[in-house]
Amino acid sequence: MAAVTEVPQTIEPAEAPLSHRLARRASEYARLMRLDKPVGTWLLLWPALWALWVAGQGRPEPRVLIVFVLGVVVMRAAGCVINDFADRDLDPYVRRTRDRPLAARRVAPSEALALFAVLIACAFFLVTRLNALTVKLAVIGALLTISYPFVKRVFPMPQLYLGISFGGWSVPMAFAAQTSVLPRVCWLLYIAAVIWAAVYDTIYAMIDREDDLRIGVKSSAILFADMDRFLIGAMQLMMLGALLLAGRSMHYGRWYQGGVLAAAVLFIWQQWLIRKREPAGCLRAFLNNQYVGLAVFVGILLEYTYAT
Repeated sequence: MAAVTEVPQTIEPAEAPLSHRLARRASEYARLMRLDKPVGTWLLLWPALWALWVAGQGRPEPRVLIVFVLGVVVMRAAGCVINDFADRDLDPYVRRTRDRPLAARRVAPSEALALFAVLIACAFFLVTRLNALTVKLAVIGALLTISYPFVKRVFPMPQLYLGISFGGWSVPMAFAAQTSVLPRVCWLLYIAAVIWAAVYDTIYAMIDREDDLRIGVKSSAILFADMDRFLIGAMQLMMLGALLLAGRSMHYGRWYQGGVLAAAVLFIWQQWLIRKREPAGCLRAFLNNQYVGLAVFVGILLEYTYAT
């Protein structure tokens, strides 16, 4: 594949006020961190909130809750930065990503690496407010997150690796922070979060399938081919099954089961949205997943509010 033609970086006029130039750089950095697209943060935050409420028996420690919310925001931003750094010569070939700051050469690779280092330092500071087991798990999680953009070049189902490395790792960390142990329910929630990430990221990958095939990028949407809807449905059922097993191990009742049922209804709606495999429908289905996480969390919240 030929190298991407360099796009000249936008240069501010020499007479432009300093405040204007700084605002423009801040705007590009915000886009690089996807601060303009919070849905990704919600998709990562919901499993952490599930785990915090379950581990804390409905009353998570406020300090731990604050650290995790801030940590998810920071680590999601860091993951986006390192992903765009790794893909800076591929993103210009994909319609959805060609205007990203690194792909459009509005931000230099050195700037991205410096921003990534700052974000990782902030995340490390946050996690050191917690216990030693959580810190150890955070180090593993950081290494997995950094490896994801490079592993996805060779792994045929990078969406699954995303779940293992990024989408669900906050679950064991939350249990470690709250209880210092990793019980059976922790791993059931982790499995649910991993499978869920594979579901929504496969739907997302369906948007780019034609471009990815053309440039040789791997994705589960390509791997699944015309079996994509069926296999997404199978993973959705597996995710719901893991959630039901988690609820059973905790002796949860109808409030929690109602939350899982609401998630199932949303999955049915997503299957309808992707039925024609049109990019617009796939994008709507992907975005709908934030409500899946919300439905499960509301079920957990109501279970501790009314059933105890």
